[in-house]
Amino acid sequence: MLMLVDCSECRTPLKLPPGAKSIRCAVCQAVTRVAEPPRSAPPPYAAASSNQYYPPSPYNHATPGQPPSVHGRKRAVICGISYWYSRHELKGCINDAKCMKYLLTNRFKFPESSILMLTEEEIDPYRRPTKHNIRMAMYWLVQGCQPGDSLVFHYSGHGSQQRNYTGDEIDGYDETLCPLDFETQGMIVDDEINDAIVKPLPRGVKLHAIIDACHSGTMLDLPFLCRMDRSGRYVWEDQRPRSGLWKGTSGGEVISFSGCDDDQTSADTAALSKVTSTGAMTFSFIQAIERGQATTYGNILTYIRSNLRNTDTDIGGGVVTSLLTMLLTGGSLGFGIRQEPQLSANEPFDVYSKHFSL
Repeated sequence: MLMLVDCSECRTPLKLPPGAKSIRCAVCQAVTRVAEPPRSAPPPYAAASSNQYYPPSPYNHATPGQPPSVHGRKRAVICGISYWYSRHELKGCINDAKCMKYLLTNRFKFPESSILMLTEEEIDPYRRPTKHNIRMAMYWLVQGCQPGDSLVFHYSGHGSQQRNYTGDEIDGYDETLCPLDFETQGMIVDDEINDAIVKPLPRGVKLHAIIDACHSGTMLDLPFLCRMDRSGRYVWEDQRPRSGLWKGTSGGEVISFSGCDDDQTSADTAALSKVTSTGAMTFSFIQAIERGQATTYGNILTYIRSNLRNTDTDIGGGVVTSLLTMLLTGGSLGFGIRQEPQLSANEPFDVYSKHFSL
């Protein structure tokens, strides 16, 4: 079981893995050594019925029954994995991470010190996109969040699926992220992502996730998926598991853009930028904002989809195929696969009237 300790310098709560005697803070980089048994981490979230809308959260510091005060901090985790020198190598994921950081700092005024970058270019071993480091980064992203905070989680890399045996997935599969060391340490399953950065969010906190990976449609396991046709008409599809297991927040708001549907793959290509390889979805998402097409969530989604439809016949930079296909073929396929980016959320809303902001 994970244990909680406070950073010896900045007092940020840190989750200490079992057996560890010290931990490095992702915020201030200080190393905290455990001199005495730390306090236990909060117990797992109990399953909630459909009418239990906001289960209690250990992260919700707002006084019950009172309007939350506005804190207004911005924080982001950006993860780009290119799997250098392996048969799974991608070309554009680190470019995606750099572009996303530039967008957040220059367009949305995220302080650079509040952005945690995880890529293979990082010299610091705690900032390489390993399974452990991605897990700790997700915990850091939401710890101490308060009403008014804006959080961003961006991932560009391989995604996959694995069979679900608990009955809480409509299609029978869990979606997974593939960290740098997934072949030895395993993947990060959507249930864990939901537990780490969705369920803890208190009222007044907003999280945006941008997931540029294969099989990423429901990567955060959010309760509602926006099904939109090519004319722009949409309905919200209820993704809540029949078991009644709670997949929403503790009152906060989560909205996720993903590169494709759960049964699709996402492109890693130079066809969009004409200069260097990028993730097709990340490039189109940023382009929507830069070209003034990001007034509402519906406008962003329709722009991204239209941009990819008009480009997919030119894609030749390699396809980010499913892990199974890559293992069977020893590499990526050589033809473009149509992808339909998706929008999901913890609760439905009017996508053409809700203003987009980070």
